[in-house]
Amino acid sequence: MAKKYFPMGFSVVCITLIQFIASMSFTTSQSVTNEITTKALFIFGDSTVDSGNNNFIDTVPENKADYKPYGLNGFFHQPTGRFSDGRVIVDFIAEYTKLPLIPPFLQPNADYSNGVNFASGGAGVLSETNHGLVIDLSTQLSHFEEVRNLLSEKLGEKKAKEMISEAVYFISIGSNDYMGGYLGNPKMQESYNPEQYIGMVIGNLTQAIQILYEKGARKFGFLSLSPLGCLPALRALNPGTNKDGCFEAASALALAHNNALSNVLRSLDQVNEGFMYTNSNFYDWLQDRIDNPTNYGFKDGVNACCGSGPYGGIFTCGGTKKVTEFSLCDNAGDHVWWDAFHPTEKIHQQFAMALWNGPCSSVGPYNLEKLFNNEINLTIADVVDAPENQQDDFSTEFFS
Repeated sequence: MAKKYFPMGFSVVCITLIQFIASMSFTTSQSVTNEITTKALFIFGDSTVDSGNNNFIDTVPENKADYKPYGLNGFFHQPTGRFSDGRVIVDFIAEYTKLPLIPPFLQPNADYSNGVNFASGGAGVLSETNHGLVIDLSTQLSHFEEVRNLLSEKLGEKKAKEMISEAVYFISIGSNDYMGGYLGNPKMQESYNPEQYIGMVIGNLTQAIQILYEKGARKFGFLSLSPLGCLPALRALNPGTNKDGCFEAASALALAHNNALSNVLRSLDQVNEGFMYTNSNFYDWLQDRIDNPTNYGFKDGVNACCGSGPYGGIFTCGGTKKVTEFSLCDNAGDHVWWDAFHPTEKIHQQFAMALWNGPCSSVGPYNLEKLFNNEINLTIADVVDAPENQQDDFSTEFFS
């Protein structure tokens, strides 16, 4: 049974108008150089940000992407384990901050001097989600502790703490908890109603953020959940959908999760000195591209480029699963969706740029550029314009 960690005692309060915080940053590695870098990126999550950790674990084909046509756009010489036709969001974030590609934790002889990617395709916040087949969030945190200890050994405690506090921690996880962990798990639905289950997921995620904070993390970035019911797989597998083809129950869970996470982040900002974060409304942002693809340089917002069946939503891309037949579109860049569950590189790039330098009306309370560059003063206008304070007025103009 999953442990219940409910975020008790939190209250939603206004963001502090001006935060004067000393400069801080961080890094990690199996191989760590003696020179301290000024920027580092640590990544936790699922297939949205996995850069190849699942290549090195024993799991099912659905949780791997180390075969063609993954990575077909030519940026990489061969499939890397990224669930995309090319790069994923954290690759672009690293590029924008002038870091090299962040290596997966399990990659042999990887240099972790600029950060580490702990993410695992199929992982969830809860350890029960795809248990035994993925690296869950709790295990990812233990891997971070290994790296933190390595830094202390190589650089000394003082320098290691400086690096840890200055780094940015990017977290993208939760979709698998709701799709397979709840909607695909009748026993879990019998044990918890949706509100209780969301509380359990959010509680565990809150605890994970708090653990990182207690280990020295101060600057966080979050990729909120997408409209899960509009994934090609959910459209294809749920004939009882509404008229637009999306599976409402899944999207409702995602939306409730995002709202709860926003409330928690505002509370953590108040109770934890020096806590800073980037968050945005990925749900509405992606929904707009699904509904109006041509406004953003796409031709198709519904059907997957790689897969089979209705909407390309049967997860057969690559032919490694039980069903080996699949279709592949001519140009992945025309599509919002790469396969049954994952967006194309083009979506990853567009949203990475939005998180990187988006205005406070779309990304808040800071964007990633400000976090990396320690530009951390807020004005009254920033607080008023922040997306958390505009629940029904999310601006998509910037993202076009």
